[in-house]
Amino acid sequence: MTQPASYHLTKIVATLGPASDSKEMIGQLVDAGADLFRLNFSHGTHERHEMVLRLIRKVEEEKDRPIGVIADLQGPKLRVGALPEGGVPLVPGEEFILRLGDDPDEEGDEHGCCLPHPEIFKVAEEGTELLLDDGRLALRITSKGAETMTTEVVTGGLLKPRKGLNYPARYVPVSALTPKDREDLEFALEREVDWVALSFVQQAADIEEAKKLVAGRASLIAKIEKPQAVENFDSIVAATDAVMVARGDLGVEIAPERVPALQKQMINKCRAAGRPVIVATQMLESMTEASRPTRAETTDVATALYDGTDAVMLSAESASGKYPREAVEFMRRILISTEADPEYRRSLERARLDLDDSAPVAIVAAACRVAEVLKASAIVSFSKTGKTTLRASQQRPVCPLLGLSPLQRTARMATLCWGVRNIQAPDLSSDDDDMVARASEAALKSGFAAPGDTLAITAGVPFGVPGRTNLLRLAVVGEKEPEPGQVK
Repeated sequence: MTQPASYHLTKIVATLGPASDSKEMIGQLVDAGADLFRLNFSHGTHERHEMVLRLIRKVEEEKDRPIGVIADLQGPKLRVGALPEGGVPLVPGEEFILRLGDDPDEEGDEHGCCLPHPEIFKVAEEGTELLLDDGRLALRITSKGAETMTTEVVTGGLLKPRKGLNYPARYVPVSALTPKDREDLEFALEREVDWVALSFVQQAADIEEAKKLVAGRASLIAKIEKPQAVENFDSIVAATDAVMVARGDLGVEIAPERVPALQKQMINKCRAAGRPVIVATQMLESMTEASRPTRAETTDVATALYDGTDAVMLSAESASGKYPREAVEFMRRILISTEADPEYRRSLERARLDLDDSAPVAIVAAACRVAEVLKASAIVSFSKTGKTTLRASQQRPVCPLLGLSPLQRTARMATLCWGVRNIQAPDLSSDDDDMVARASEAALKSGFAAPGDTLAITAGVPFGVPGRTNLLRLAVVGEKEPEPGQVK
């Protein structure tokens, strides 16, 4: 079976930031193994993001391969108000008062501060806990009025200005899209990003709200960060295009020891539903400062692969760390090593999915099985929308997937899907020989095949009509006449 030595089935998402948003570094990250780039709209200006997007597209053109871009919206982040610059000490057992107020710039002190979120005051309940600064500090609500909330410090420490607040005990009735998010979303869509990630999703309605605004111009990723999202996970998966298991905030609002099991359960449900899934947060966290990851981090990345994830993500490691290129390279090394382990293939086989009774699914399943029996070098999928390629990715075949689509957006979107290398290519003619020639040329150019290798090719007849995958053909690269084996 022919394929490039550096090829990895699981995709790498690299976040861009001050350490990595130059054209030279973006090119180095692609060479190191990055498949998609994440732009974090919690930071940076529109002007800066626009510059970075232009650089990504220049690198894409130079590398002659699709590169996906994820616009990650900030979402309704809850924060305390202003405090002295150095912060204030919270002492266990002491009282700390939160005031609704209209001015988040009104400076608080060690006795209390502004909490400019009326939604919290509406649902707050005595005896429940508020978490501050990513869970490092904890307050228990002892009494609540219309505009003040008295709390007792449970876990103390230094509270700095405008730190984040989590209220895991209650559903907080806020939209997943703030006014800032709506502005950022329109900016990103106008510049043709491929994926939009929604932060702090709580229910399927949050996805539906965003879909109306996106109007088909990009695909949506639901970030699972809250216990309410875990409770509503099945309906969220049905509504979204992809999922991100965002273990940072999730591990704040849910007991950390529950996160590994939830990660595995969510990946399984995403695969069953045919939704790509990303595992994110602190995967190689030590590489923000060190040139090598810890053994525990490499094990964490490998565990996500054995669970069946489509992609793994780097955050601060590539955005602001000292070793962004090395972080991507180490991630790729872990992926290649894990994917070469026979137990990895066995773990994927154990999670083999039930198939529905549609013709496109049957054709794709047959292609995956034929490719395995004949030791094909690649499955080549002609798909305008990318749905056929995604179906094949969902089956986790033993050989690489090569997707050919006339649409640039489809080629970029599929960079998130396990095992897929997508190429933008013109629409097929009505000639079957043209299909075989195009497939062979693409497989040779991508390094997935050599002359004499077998390809399994799927397409739809008539050519160019979306949703009509009904053909499976076998071909030998370099032979004028394809082998028999056409199925219609």
